[in-house]
Amino acid sequence: MNKEILKNISILYVEDENDVRDFTSKLLASLLKNVFAAENGLAGLELYKENINTIDLIVTDINMPKMNGITMCEKIRELNKEIPIVVTSAHNDTSFLKKAIDVGVSTYAMKPIDLYQLIESITKAIEPIFLKKELVNLNLSLESKIEMEMEKIKSILDAQENIVIVTNKEEITNINKKFLEFFGIESFDKFKESKKDIFDLFQEEFGFITRNQMKKQECWLKYIKDLPEVDRIVKIKNHIHEEKLFTINIDYYENKEHYYIFSLTDITMIKEKANLLEYQSSHDKVTGLFNKNKFDEFYEKEVKRSKRYKNDLSIILFDINDYREILEIHESSIGDIILKEISQIMSHSIREQDISARWGGEEFLVLLPQTNLEGAQIVANKINTTVFEHLFTEKQLKLTASFGVTELKEDDDERIFMSRVNKLLFESKNKGKGIVIAK
Repeated sequence: MNKEILKNISILYVEDENDVRDFTSKLLASLLKNVFAAENGLAGLELYKENINTIDLIVTDINMPKMNGITMCEKIRELNKEIPIVVTSAHNDTSFLKKAIDVGVSTYAMKPIDLYQLIESITKAIEPIFLKKELVNLNLSLESKIEMEMEKIKSILDAQENIVIVTNKEEITNINKKFLEFFGIESFDKFKESKKDIFDLFQEEFGFITRNQMKKQECWLKYIKDLPEVDRIVKIKNHIHEEKLFTINIDYYENKEHYYIFSLTDITMIKEKANLLEYQSSHDKVTGLFNKNKFDEFYEKEVKRSKRYKNDLSIILFDINDYREILEIHESSIGDIILKEISQIMSHSIREQDISARWGGEEFLVLLPQTNLEGAQIVANKINTTVFEHLFTEKQLKLTASFGVTELKEDDDERIFMSRVNKLLFESKNKGKGIVIAK
């Protein structure tokens, strides 16, 4: 996208840090047609409403006072489902990227803001919109003028960073250079020889738009356009068997018939980062088990479910004996190795539906749905025996553990249930090592 196109773009820039907002606004104003700046989401929403027919794109921070960027984007989406959104954030909250995807964010630029990266993000986000405008402005009839204007159309399509497909609903009528590169095809003519339609490109996998799903639709265009943006995602495999995730944006223009422009934006990295952040926020970084915060979520749900349906629910809390003393004798790195090996022992001792977590330090928890006290005691004894028999680390260390085991009782609430298993663990440690107390 050249500088002339950038000069025709008006954006809404929302940032609560005054210095950052002022500096970035001035730089953007030198490159773009107009920059509307706001200090928070609430002000940004009002500014957008006042200039709804002028603003082409939103650039917003996430964490702001009065109204955060996600909420503002959700409200703007109610007014305009198609406007591109770029987020700028150094946010590490687990839900940041997931929520960004949910509100249909086109792309993002991480803080501290690099102007070049930001302009690239703006360019990428605005391309589908300007592609539509360019094609409409050409006022083409693909029936009567296609031969004369083919090169012009091709140059517009090939300038796009996204994969672009043009179809008349019956067949693919044009593709861009990015499409050819992704699939390793020499030319559009070579692609046509394969006689593939657009849905043959979509992988069959639950959670994505699939070819079989599409071919069952009476009107596939309406089906896709009616989907929430978060669900307009396809998985496509390229010529080297690399799978990528894309969001679908569909626009159309018409003369004697409708022509539809599929713009496929690669969100693989965004999804991967969202999944990574979600994993990191919910799992202990040493053991890979759930951390305390994530366990608390499961714990609350399982206690409520058990009481509602009157199902058994048991819990195991255990502690590695002499762990601190071992760290004092040996190098500190040995502690992480021990914790990892404990987590592996746990994983091999429990069922898939059981929930295990590192509770903190050398303490571990196992929540066992639909398991009574006797069953939970069997699991605890199994872990206890395996720990006792296992030689830990290259130093072949012998360790023991202490266990508290209890089941949810009729009068228990979440606090009482957890308090009791803590007391049982304490009792176990006072009686010696390698002891399981179940009550």
